[in-house]
Parts: sequence; C-alpha cells; structure tokens
Amino acid sequence: MLKLAAVIEWWRFDEEFSQYHSEHKGRPAIPIRRLVGLLILKAYESLSDESVVLAYKRNPYYQAFCGEREFQRVPGCSSTELVHFRQRIGEAGAQLIFAESVRVHGRYGEEAEVHIDSTVQEKNITYPTDSKLAIKIINRLSKLAKPRG
Repeated sequence: MLKLAAVIEWWRFDEEFSQYHSEHKGRPAIPIRRLVGLLILKAYESLSDESVVLAYKRNPYYQAFCGEREFQRVPGCSSTELVHFRQRIGEAGAQLIFAESVRVHGRYGEEAEVHIDSTVQEKNITYPTDSKLAIKIINRLSKLAKPRG
C-alpha cells in the first residue's frame, strides 16, 4: 500500500477535483486524497462503500495510503459521502482515476486479453416454475388426450 501510494500522482486529483470543494462554505471538506484513495481501495479490494469506510477505520495502511500521517480512530468519512463524491466527479472523474491506475501499473495495466465472468448475465432458460411452461404442458397433454377420448 505504501509503495503504491508513493507512485500515484495525487496532485492530478487535487487539480481536477478541487472545483467541487469550497473553502468558504459549510463544514471543512474531506481531503480529496482521502476520497480518491477510498475509491481506489474500494475497487482494488472489491468492497462496498460501507466496508471500505470500516476498513479505513481499522487499517493503518489504508489510512497511510489515503494521506494520514497518524493513526485515526474515527472513520475517514461516511459511506454516503463517497456516493456524493462519485456523483460530483461523474464519469470523467472516474476515468481520471482509472487512467492513473493504468499509468501506475504500466504494462500490467493493459491486458491483451480480458476475461469476463458472464455468470450474472441473463440466459434464455425456462425454469420449471414458469407459468408459460405449465401452459405448454397442459396444451400438449390436451392434444394427446383428444385422440384417446
């Protein structure tokens, strides 16, 4: 985590996303590095928003990755703040984070082949509990029963 944090160009995110933070309105903003770091960790570890916030609270390496100098015993933000940040940066912001991830990983970030798990895609399967299957069976049995009286 610490080696990865050292090679990420965090200033890119500060430049791009600082427009979404106001120094003079409302409560103090959550640091951009923390929010971007949590989004990177969320994707890296395949965690939910709630899980990554909880892991940040428990893991000093996550906190160091997100720019903390000392261990904090409080969550870095709430899970809803991550949702709001994602909505604010939009697709362009997500692409910027992804581009930085590819840059950091170099040639390992660009695969010639991509493997996709399609087990969650819908398939053209009729299940025994479908009503259309029951109607089909009734119609077929009616055709068989008519000649036999």
